[in-house]
Amino acid sequence: MKRLVISILVLLIIAGCNGGTSTKTTLVVGMECDYAPFNWTQLEDSQTAVLIDGGQSGYADGYDVAIAQSIADELGLELVVKKIEWDGLTMAVVNNEIDLIIAGMTDTLERRESLTFTTPYYVSEMVLIVRSDSAYANATNIQDFSGARVVAQLNTFHDDIIDQINGVKHETPMLTFPLMTVALQNKVVDAMVSELPVAVSICNNNPDLIYINFTGANGFDAGDDATVSIGLAKNNADLFASVQAALNKITPETRIQMMADAQERQPE
Repeated sequence: MKRLVISILVLLIIAGCNGGTSTKTTLVVGMECDYAPFNWTQLEDSQTAVLIDGGQSGYADGYDVAIAQSIADELGLELVVKKIEWDGLTMAVVNNEIDLIIAGMTDTLERRESLTFTTPYYVSEMVLIVRSDSAYANATNIQDFSGARVVAQLNTFHDDIIDQINGVKHETPMLTFPLMTVALQNKVVDAMVSELPVAVSICNNNPDLIYINFTGANGFDAGDDATVSIGLAKNNADLFASVQAALNKITPETRIQMMADAQERQPE
């Protein structure tokens, strides 16, 4: 009998150490809420929006929110979205402030030192955004930007690929896409690197800007970096397995439609 009691106690302790997954009721996801159409902040509630947690005003919506909501629904959990600056996302998941990063983040070797990643949930193309009245508006090859001042977001692979342009003036990376957009419009830089869906969003809302989509060898060689995945803490194998299984149930066709819908409803 004594052995039975001890065994039960040990099992209870182990269950407690594992976080008691059966009692988990929420799925806490971190994102910038400032990277349309992947994620953005809006003032009004809607059928697809989620109230931003932590006392910050507004609602989060976008492709990342749709993916997060689909996973939360599949796991039977309530989705909670936390608005976190890009540079703070990795530490937030490592410190258990959030469960997942769903923020247009690419799986890289450097990030794998701190995180584990699901398979990609989106594959993009890399483009350059320029002013419509600039000398680069009719460019067809990234090498046409030799001598141009080109900028990208800080701590992203976007910044790394700039140097594929021979003779480029690689500008100091900036924290956010809104900051880069203003710099481009004010002629501080000549071009900014972006993923295609984000470029479409920016140009739709700024008629003075256009994006250049290069074909084949004329464009950037981004390799596997043109994908985005969900980031999790390394020590949470059970959650990883559940999230990956839920993600696998979202068909490629559904993902394409989710992105199209996000681009359609994003605020101006």
